[in-house]
Amino acid sequence: MTVTELPTIRWGIIATGMISSWFVEDLVLEWEGVKVKHIIQAIGSSSLQKGQYFAAKYCPKQNPRIYDSYGKLYQDDEVDIVYIGTPHGYHYRDCMEAIAAGKNVLCEKAFTLNAKQAKEIFEAAREKNVYVAEAMWLRHRPLYIELKRLLHEEKVIGDVFRANCDFASDIGLATLPATSRYRDLSLGAGSLLDIGVYSLTWMMLGLNDRPAGQGEKPNILAAQSHEDGIEVTTSAILQYPSTNRQGIVTATNKASAPPGEVFAVIHGTEGFVEVEGRAPSIPESFTVYPKQKDWAADRCLYKREKWQGQRHEYAPIGRGFVYEAQNTALDILAGRKESSIMPGAETIYIMEIMDEIRRQGETVYPGE
Repeated sequence: MTVTELPTIRWGIIATGMISSWFVEDLVLEWEGVKVKHIIQAIGSSSLQKGQYFAAKYCPKQNPRIYDSYGKLYQDDEVDIVYIGTPHGYHYRDCMEAIAAGKNVLCEKAFTLNAKQAKEIFEAAREKNVYVAEAMWLRHRPLYIELKRLLHEEKVIGDVFRANCDFASDIGLATLPATSRYRDLSLGAGSLLDIGVYSLTWMMLGLNDRPAGQGEKPNILAAQSHEDGIEVTTSAILQYPSTNRQGIVTATNKASAPPGEVFAVIHGTEGFVEVEGRAPSIPESFTVYPKQKDWAADRCLYKREKWQGQRHEYAPIGRGFVYEAQNTALDILAGRKESSIMPGAETIYIMEIMDEIRRQGETVYPGE
């Protein structure tokens, strides 16, 4: 089937920042395995000039309509779904306005500032009978999906009992203006919503093998550090009472880890898995290490290269948004009202965990 014969989805892009540019670049990318033709139908920006520049740079072969307000885009009858790439603090407003206009919505992570807002968005979508999903691109990556299958269906490392993940990304906080989304609390500033959600997503991969929304609530012990009132470091221990599984989630925007290093480890009764990549948001490989002879006695004496593991590598396609975009489009074409990969119950579940982490860490956003 040629590209012109593929089913078509027409996108409206809300905001013209970095994340929207990455998403659009992948929407127009030609790649093997593509099942949907993506049309950039419209772009909503704060000015016509910004929108025109964005279109010329990131989708030059398409001819989207440019709107100088988001509201005008929502009224475009030829837009099938809206992608929202605004900062966290605007997600609730932008989602609710798009839904009220009858638009399907794919909204960037973190989905909202808190679980209350997320629940209201999904309820509004049900009332209007439209699709809404969180754009957690990590969940759509083939690496993530295959590792989940190996852990919980094939049980390649036996019964998983603990996992940990760290995301460190230095953003130079002290050098940024007060209006930056990294410093403005009304926009959800802090490491947890920005990058800690990735650490939590990897931990959930290992520890929670139940259907979305059906996992038990973990016991949580959390701490957060603040500078100038902004949360800069988060650490949390999660423990599931019925299985006794434990996970450690850490994130900071004050330091960076070397690219390509191991950022997550998942332990089971018959081995462990290490996940590698440029960052927890951009995994490139994972290695399965089965339990070896004399593990307990000799482990501390082994050099790393002596460990026998099976490495699974995944070559990147574009920036990695192609899978999320395609799965979302296929959901829309199939008439679904929520994501088959990242359903609403899962988004709310994770938001509730982050709410509790913030409660213990004493991080509060304006209006809460």
